[in-house]
Order: sequence, then C-alpha cells, then structure tokens
Amino acid sequence: MEFIEPILSIASTIYNLVENVKANKKRCHRVAERVKSLTALLQSAQKRKAVLKSEEVEKVLRELSITLTSARHLIEKYTEASWVQRVLKSGSHNDEFTTVNERLNDAFQVLSGALQVEHSDMIYEVFKISNRQRQDEMDSRDDDAEVKKLLLSYVQMQQDKMDTMMREFEEVKTNVATMMGILNKPSATNEEIRKIKPEELKYDFPQRPFMVTSTSEVYKGEYHGFTVAIKRFTDQADTSLSEINTIFNKEVQTMKHFESPNILRMFGMCIRNEQGPNPEYLIIMEYCEKGSLREVLDSDCKLSWIRKVRMCLDAAQGLYRLHQTEAKSKVHGCINSSKFLVAEGYRVKLGGFELARTETSLKKGRDDREIRSLCYSPPQMLNNIDYLYSKECEVYSFGIVMWEIATRRHPFEDPVTKAKWTNKEILQRVGKEKYMEPLPDDCPKALGELINACRAYESFHRPSAGVLVDKLRSVVTQLPLE
Repeated sequence: MEFIEPILSIASTIYNLVENVKANKKRCHRVAERVKSLTALLQSAQKRKAVLKSEEVEKVLRELSITLTSARHLIEKYTEASWVQRVLKSGSHNDEFTTVNERLNDAFQVLSGALQVEHSDMIYEVFKISNRQRQDEMDSRDDDAEVKKLLLSYVQMQQDKMDTMMREFEEVKTNVATMMGILNKPSATNEEIRKIKPEELKYDFPQRPFMVTSTSEVYKGEYHGFTVAIKRFTDQADTSLSEINTIFNKEVQTMKHFESPNILRMFGMCIRNEQGPNPEYLIIMEYCEKGSLREVLDSDCKLSWIRKVRMCLDAAQGLYRLHQTEAKSKVHGCINSSKFLVAEGYRVKLGGFELARTETSLKKGRDDREIRSLCYSPPQMLNNIDYLYSKECEVYSFGIVMWEIATRRHPFEDPVTKAKWTNKEILQRVGKEKYMEPLPDDCPKALGELINACRAYESFHRPSAGVLVDKLRSVVTQLPLE
C-alpha cells in the first residue's frame, strides 16, 4: 500500500533521532517505542497479506503518516542545541507529548481492529491504557526533574557571560523562573470535579463582579491555590435541591472525559445555605485573566506570528479533545472566537459547554440561549437550512477563528468603515459565490494553507481536528523564535 513505505521511512528516522536527544529523553524514547509497535503491526499485516485497502484503513494510515511527521519534528527539536530557548519561549513542553501519544494510541485502536491481525501481547501492553498512563506519568516526572537541572545549569552558564550580554541574560532568568513555576505548579486537572464546601472558597462577596448576565454574576476568587471564576446565580429556578444534585452528579461523569489543558477546567458546584430555605448555587471554574480570544484580538497587545500559531494550536487541541471524546452528533455547536478563553502566557482554552445541564436547571429564564452567527456557518448550512451540523461544519467555524487570529479582524466586516455584512450578503458571497476572506501578505505559508483548508467549500476537503493539531505543531517547530 502507498502509505506503508513512507510510514516505515519516517519511523526509521525517528529511531535514529531519539539516540541524539538532549532533553525529555524518556518521553522521546517512549514515542519511538510506540511507533515501533505500530510499524510492527503494519509489517505483520503485510506479511499475512491482510486487507489494507479499505477506506477506513487508508484514512487512518494517511493521518498516521502526518502524525509521525509531527512526532519527528517534535523529537528533532530536542536534538538541537537551541532546545533550551524553545522550551523557555513555549512556556510548556508537556502538552505536545500528550497529544502525539494520544494520536498514536488512536491509530493503534483503529488499525488493530480494522486489520484483524493477531498481535503479540508485547504490542498490546505498549498501548494498554493503564500501562500508558503509568509510563507517561513516570516519564514526565523523570524528564521534568532532568529539565529542571538542565535549566538551572543553563542559567549558571549565562551568569558567566560578559557584561555586554547582561540584558539578554536577565531575560533568560525571567523565562527560567516562569518555566520553573510552571513545572512546580500543581495541575488543575488533578483536582476532582465535585461539590465544593463554601469554606473552601475565598472571595469577597459582595465585591464587584467582573461579568454580569441576566441570570448570574461572575466573581474572581481562589480555590485550593487556584485563581477561579465563581458564577453566582441571581435569578434561580425553583428546581429542587435533590434534582440539581442528581443532574450535577451525572454531568460530572461526562465532564471527566474532557480532561485537557486546552479545555476550560471546571472545579465543581458549591451550595451556600444548603440547609436553609433559599440555598445559593455557585459554579466554580478556571479563571482566564485575559478574557475571551476575541477580547485579546481587539486589544493593543503585540502578537508575533509564532505566538499566533501557538494560540491556534492551543485552540485546535481543545477542539480535538472534544471531537475525539464526543459522539459524532455531540459537537460543541457554537464555535466562535468568544468561546475560546485566554489564560496566563496566552494559553488558549475552549469553553462554552461546561456543566451546561446543571446550569440550565438553575436558571429561571432562557435569555442566555446562543444563536449561531452566519459568519461561522459553513456553505452547506447557508445553502440548506436543514443541513445536519457535524464535526466538518465545526472545523469550518474553527477556520474562521484561525482567520481572526491571523488578521485580528472581525469576520465579514469592512476593515475601514467597520460595517458588518448583512446575512443576505453572507448567504450570497459565501454560500453561492464560494468567497473566502483573504489572509495578510506576511502570513506564514503553512499556516495560511491550513486556514484555507479549514474554510474549504466542500466539507470533505477540510482536515480533521487531529490532523489540524499535527500540522499546526509542525508549523510551530519550524517558525523562528520571537
């Protein structure tokens, strides 16, 4: 099959590269080990003349080739002398390994079932979820300890440089301190989503909320050392306490599937005066200091191209986790630049669907229901009101969001007069004439190609969220540092 030989070639390159990595050695070798198991599965299928030409297998092999290319670029980064600068500038080096390993595991699950090839217990053990989680946790702990030592050693080396390099050295020290703080900081995903006792929260009520809706007020507070957003419902429904608890407990089980650094973290629900006649309900969630992605793009902050691509990658990883976890019919449903939030370090997180059923049971009114803007609607939905919304539709909407990041403009708005297109204009230009808003002349070519692929007129030309993550990661590793 045409994809087999390229996959084996890239895998061979990865095996050679891991022998020269200078940091994150255990995680890089673990990726190579899992790649070797996947290629062993494919080689076994070749020898047994298994049926490799089904559409399902071809799609997985095509995406696997892209995943391995992305993994090669990731490992190459840690073979270069500049790996320290890249780690310091990125602010994190854990998420990229997590997503690569998830993509390899997903490929194994599909291939091992579709090829119907008997594989050894050794190959199975490599991808057994309990083994993978334990191995990844141990690799992460050991690699992070080694990275700390290497970073501190790098700082010492910089301190010995000439006085003329002091300004650069001070910048390096600041970045190292930031990185060390990230490595030592407890992870929000380690916190269980649960009912929270009022005394576990710290916030000054009735301080001024930083956001107000028709049914709630949102305050900044603290929970277990994490800065959190606390949503307090001001116009509550008459739903019974037992019913709300039942809905919350069921929804917690669903939310556990969405554990990702790029999905807004929910900590749980708190009930004040639970035994009283008028209990007060609070929803506790991660606080993102920079607000929505749209607010950041509208601000006067400076965004270099590499930072823009990293923001696109963060957002894509959130979308991938949602698409990979949910059934086909259960997508986000309203992807736009206001649904992504921006935390410290310009880390982008997908929000807008957390504990939705619990909140619905608490609200008396329905004023906050979302109406999907035609700006984010794919041509198929513009031309057919009954078109079934799908992940491909959502990738189109995400393409518009990436276009917003690249241009910092509002979609379908005159750049001079700021006049927005009417629905009729969008229906005609986009739905009928296949119009696509242009990108800036200085937009990196690889990024522009991805944005245009997501906005493709035909849905089958759009990449999956997983392929989008792979390709965006490759763009990040190939762009020059800030």
